[in-house]
Amino acid sequence: MLETKVCILGAGPAGATTALQLAYMGISCVVVDKAVFPRDKVCGDGLSGKVLTLLSRIDKGIAERLQAYVFKEDSWGVTFVAVNRMSMNIPYKPGYQKLPDEPRGFVCKRIHFDNFLVEELKRCPQVQLIEGKAVTKYERLPDGYLLADVSGALQIKTKLVIAANGAHSGFTKEVAKIHMEPAHYVAGIRAYYSGIKGLHPDNLIELHFLKNVLPGYFWIFPLPNGEANVGIGMLSEVARKRKANLKELLLDAVQHDEVLKERFKDATLLGNIDGYGLPLGSKKRRLSGERYMLVGDAGFLIDPFTGEGIGNAMYTARMAAQQAAACIAANDYSATAMLAYDAEVYRVLGPELKMSTRLQKLIRFPWLFNMLMRLSARNKELQDLLSCMFHEVDLRKKLAKPQFYLRLLFVRRSTVTR
Repeated sequence: MLETKVCILGAGPAGATTALQLAYMGISCVVVDKAVFPRDKVCGDGLSGKVLTLLSRIDKGIAERLQAYVFKEDSWGVTFVAVNRMSMNIPYKPGYQKLPDEPRGFVCKRIHFDNFLVEELKRCPQVQLIEGKAVTKYERLPDGYLLADVSGALQIKTKLVIAANGAHSGFTKEVAKIHMEPAHYVAGIRAYYSGIKGLHPDNLIELHFLKNVLPGYFWIFPLPNGEANVGIGMLSEVARKRKANLKELLLDAVQHDEVLKERFKDATLLGNIDGYGLPLGSKKRRLSGERYMLVGDAGFLIDPFTGEGIGNAMYTARMAAQQAAACIAANDYSATAMLAYDAEVYRVLGPELKMSTRLQKLIRFPWLFNMLMRLSARNKELQDLLSCMFHEVDLRKKLAKPQFYLRLLFVRRSTVTR
């Protein structure tokens, strides 16, 4: 039987980041994952600027190694395509020059990114990584948990459990009692294509707000070697009501949409079209309890508007590691002590999650996006304003309010009547 103060379930971005932060604080831990790395993970493969920022805070060396990683592409902005098929390129920084310190995101297949983080774990003597074992039993003890796989061959006694094993975490369901809710969950599918025409030279990711997909969107994320991650995400509640077949919607878009069909005319589908689920942070939940914390997708913390999960997962992972260190120092793993973790998560991510929840509701009204596109097409000041929304939270709060669009509508009508 293994004994440890901290056991992390899952070695994806959330679990690996938790372990890395603990290691750099000198705290040993055990990490268990059912897979053997490298392994694929169905995802949009988009990494926001949060990822590099977070890794730099843990150790600048990790961030530098990621910047030099050959399996990723830098992305310098977003192309929004409204329901009326008008498009607008919004860089992460107005007038960007692709300098090292300028804000940007990345696109990297999860098979590569997750393996990068696992390789970083293997650099850390404080981390014991167990691959190919699925923890399915969680026995509560007076002084911790006894974790085991289905056969009982693997047994781990730990003072603290950090669940980082994704959207289908058994610990989340069985211990934390959090279950999937269609109103706060997105069904997604992902495909890989090569040979798509018209990708932006600076690898801007594309979000297409197609009428039959709202309040979700169709995406194209450029990857190395001329490939791209292509997919659709739709709120599960809506998908169920419409009895939507996301695979059919994706194929119909690339074959018949007036904008996309020409771009995919000579493209090649690589492999299968696979599905996955995104548990959204559009509902506030308890993320901890006596001797446990939930991080990343296991805590249902995906951004409701953008679908970003990796950045949020890594931010909460670092918070969980810091809370674990505090618990160990005080020898206090009570549910009351763990409330500090919940408070920190919602202090940092709460405003963004609330704002994105409002934006998710607003995109049910296509005319708002159509109007925004028409105004932005001839208004450089508004274009720069939208660029700033990626790194200015106060501005994004304004964009989430209906009054913002009403004022824009008033300005447009005033201009027309002059």
